[in-house]
Amino acid sequence: MESELSFGDGLRATLGQPRDPRLLDSSPRSRVWRVELAAGPAVVKQVVGGADADERYAREVAALELAGAADEPVVPAVWGTDPGERVLVMAYVPHRRPSAGWIVRYARALAALHASGGPEVVDALPRWQGPDDADVDSFLALADTLGARADPGVAAELRALTRRLGAAPGRALLHGDPCPGNDLHTADGVTFIDLEGASWGSGLVELAYLRVGFPTCWCVTSASPALLERAERAYAATWRARTGTDLRVDLVDACAGWLIRGDALVERAHRGTVDQLARLPHEDWTWGTVSARERLAHRLAVVAELARGRAEVRGLAALCAELRDRMLAHWPTLRPAPARRP
Repeated sequence: MESELSFGDGLRATLGQPRDPRLLDSSPRSRVWRVELAAGPAVVKQVVGGADADERYAREVAALELAGAADEPVVPAVWGTDPGERVLVMAYVPHRRPSAGWIVRYARALAALHASGGPEVVDALPRWQGPDDADVDSFLALADTLGARADPGVAAELRALTRRLGAAPGRALLHGDPCPGNDLHTADGVTFIDLEGASWGSGLVELAYLRVGFPTCWCVTSASPALLERAERAYAATWRARTGTDLRVDLVDACAGWLIRGDALVERAHRGTVDQLARLPHEDWTWGTVSARERLAHRLAVVAELARGRAEVRGLAALCAELRDRMLAHWPTLRPAPARRP
């Protein structure tokens, strides 16, 4: 049966017989159970589906091992693995409803996760991949279709942006999908799960999630400027405490990079299939808390504000403001992203 618990003889020999297995909700790319073991409640996760299943499993195991070695880990403890079946056994982490200012605690935990990779992260995980020239072309084509006029230098600005992102300094352990649902809030802080997309690179590309609306996730939200500033200060302070180094929080490039990626409008199973930005003039679709057009409108507003007055992206700032105005004129019923997490 598809729901049958995968717990082989090797795991039983080291962890004992699992009791009371209960299948939990998960993506189509994994099967997850809660079980009782002699050591306490545990989660059993089996990575399934897709030609990249082995890679996703290897990434998650590597990331959990690196992050779990920190003095104060922000990932579940790994109790056992079965590589042949792509199974992980982890300590169960109870989740409670996040508080109103949850992004501050989230940002502290995200910084702790990013700081936990160490030099080994470069050999253990692949480097983060940002947008490319195809994303630039698709974004500019969308602007043209909707009648937003790009200054002649915008294409060069965007191609320079992709090069900066590709060479951004940093060896942070990146989660890959640090979204609501993959963060477990407890009395002691936040624990991250589901690190199948883990990589290494600049931590700013994931800190940007708070402003740009969780681009790889169903749960787009929009926090107040004051709360965002608190969260970003908390991230920088935790990074300094964990690494002994200061971090300049400049999110213009990171937010603009997520803006121009059409695949950041659809869930993982649909990425890399078609030009998602080319679909927007003709159709809209809902994924989670907002529609695709509403996602893009939110990101345009964020980048227009952050990029204003920045010489290297001056043309992009103007284009974002105009393109958002065009979208609201074409589709006046577009709603802002919700302030509260569901």
